[in-house]
Amino acid sequence: MARMHTRRRGSSGSDKPVADEAPEWSDVDAADIEARVVELAEQGKDPSQIGLALRDEGVKGVPIPDVKLATGKKVTTILEENDADPELPEDLKNLMERAVRLRDHMETNRQDKSNRRALQNTESKIRRLVAYYRGNKLDEDFTYNYDVAVELLEE
Repeated sequence: MARMHTRRRGSSGSDKPVADEAPEWSDVDAADIEARVVELAEQGKDPSQIGLALRDEGVKGVPIPDVKLATGKKVTTILEENDADPELPEDLKNLMERAVRLRDHMETNRQDKSNRRALQNTESKIRRLVAYYRGNKLDEDFTYNYDVAVELLEE
């Protein structure tokens, strides 16, 4: 897939190994994994951070290489079932944090043209994501602006 704001093609990345079941050395009960996922979410971790923590720390000392193979559910699905899902999707939250940082930088460095363009591109991506999530993960009347982003990120 091509990049959004350049003329270059996308870069290829590594693919996940093809596997249809969890490895035999990682035989942790799915209920224990789900409980650990909810526990990490209550500590304030995002879904990607939860996956990294399970890969590195594991559950009861046993690493979990892939939550979906071990439980049959994605991390975000587990969080939704246990009412522990974040109010903003993780990708939208990260882009909003970046836009707020860029806007603060632009207030002190008004002549920084490259960062002005980066801010425009980031806010364009945010508006696309808001249109994608509007209705099921966001309210129907949600619109992005800087003040709304600051308010949502302070919570």
